[in-house]
Amino acid sequence: MDDKSYKEYLSHITTFIFDVDGVLTDGTVTIMTNGDMLRRMNIKDGYALKTAKDAGFNICIISGGTNLGVQKRLEGLGITDIYLGAHHKINQYNDYLSNNNITPDQVLYMGDDIPDIPVMKLVGLATCPQDAAVEVKAISNYISHKFGGKGAVRDIIEQVMKVQDKWDGNFDAKYD
Repeated sequence: MDDKSYKEYLSHITTFIFDVDGVLTDGTVTIMTNGDMLRRMNIKDGYALKTAKDAGFNICIISGGTNLGVQKRLEGLGITDIYLGAHHKINQYNDYLSNNNITPDQVLYMGDDIPDIPVMKLVGLATCPQDAAVEVKAISNYISHKFGGKGAVRDIIEQVMKVQDKWDGNFDAKYD
């Protein structure tokens, strides 16, 4: 799919589904002496997630990880559909679509590694960060110029919202 082709799908997107590690984070963990694993998330990605949620988009997170800090951060952004510990993501994906009356063509999924591929093959628009696994890049309709945890999520959310005339860029009154 060329650049023009993927952009034609942006107007149909009502639902964003994201992986966490390697998409909302840079895929690295800092392991503390007590065993806790720390992750870093990009504030601009968080802003875009909150803005999309506030604009009426469905936001869902499906991750194999189980970090409580990640869950708290996402809940703080208003995201309630969070599936952690999902090692076979297709099950959570199917449940989410069924429970929310969403069709696959309305879904944009961003993943970065092998466990994301089964879901990516089913959605309307499969996307990935620049530093995704080669196998993921091969099936993606759009590869962000941004790396995971470095603005890839913001990149694709902003594109969808701009095409749908929902990205204003002037949110002063809304976010004072």
